[in-house]
Amino acid sequence: MLLSACNNDEASTTTVIAVPKVITQPLNFSSSYQHQQRYTGSVRSTDTTGVGFELAGKLSDIIVDSGDAVVKGQKLASLNTQLLEAEYQQLSASLQQTQADLDLAQSNFERSVELKKKQYVSEQQFDETQQQVSSLLANQKRLQASLYATELKLEKSTLVAPFNGTISKRHHNLGEVIALGSPVFTLIGTSQQQAYIGVPIAVAQTLTTNQMVNILIGSKSYKGRVAGISAEIDSVTRTVQLRIDLPSNDLSKSNQPIINGEIAYLAYQQQIEDAGYWVPIASLTDGVRGLWNVFVVTKNEKGISKIERRDVDIIYTTEHQAYINGALNKHDVIVTKGLHKLVVGQHVNPTSETVARSL
Repeated sequence: MLLSACNNDEASTTTVIAVPKVITQPLNFSSSYQHQQRYTGSVRSTDTTGVGFELAGKLSDIIVDSGDAVVKGQKLASLNTQLLEAEYQQLSASLQQTQADLDLAQSNFERSVELKKKQYVSEQQFDETQQQVSSLLANQKRLQASLYATELKLEKSTLVAPFNGTISKRHHNLGEVIALGSPVFTLIGTSQQQAYIGVPIAVAQTLTTNQMVNILIGSKSYKGRVAGISAEIDSVTRTVQLRIDLPSNDLSKSNQPIINGEIAYLAYQQQIEDAGYWVPIASLTDGVRGLWNVFVVTKNEKGISKIERRDVDIIYTTEHQAYINGALNKHDVIVTKGLHKLVVGQHVNPTSETVARSL
């Protein structure tokens, strides 16, 4: 009797297995996708140069410093000119002496001309007087040229701004002896700013001069114009450099002007012909041997839904979506959330994301 009672209790007990609900969505097939890429470069002014003296000398005066705004023709610095001033005075005195000697020689020549008419002077004396005048005239021109060269040196001993801009850096201090061609300041012009960005060869071949492109600098977007495309490949980066004009009107209205050397991004979008499916990033799970998987909901002959694993390849990703292809069909329905709670072959109750949101 006890054994029969136990058997009756086991027979009367029924096991109820709960079927979990899963959020699903049908696959979104596409024959191509938009490939969005950013290429990095920097902003530089078209007028950026190291400004220095054309002569060597001792720096005696510095008028501007880093961060100062200057205008074309403004005095920036000067060299010590004591030696040049002494040379100028010496040449001026020599020129005056030569002028006096020339005046005397010309007077003698004029008298020799009159005497020659009366045959009171020999041919040799006449030629010597004429030659003396010619020699003094040549010497006068030589001194005038030397004096003009000294005047130019005095003028070039004062450094002036070649264009409107801002002093970026000062390279020398007061009292230093500056070598020939050594820059004293780095001057950045304010006329036109350009973005220099390197892109792959394939991208450069799709762009043309004067084409408008999107440039991102900081948190702002600008419409730039392709001013030039380099004719050679950079040996280090293996890219082709683009020179892009930035809109001066937008920059002047901006409260935050662009600083020389700031990072610029070229936002480039390209249509890639490759069939695949757009799926949420959350619908992907790690597979074996570097593959990725999605869970597909299928139904058997009895209409019961269960989970299947499919291997896929990721072609392109955005912030929230991935473009994939692999062992998939256009009419497949994939699980988009809660993949960590599921196993292959598990029975599920599929619910679309739209229905789940309404609930």
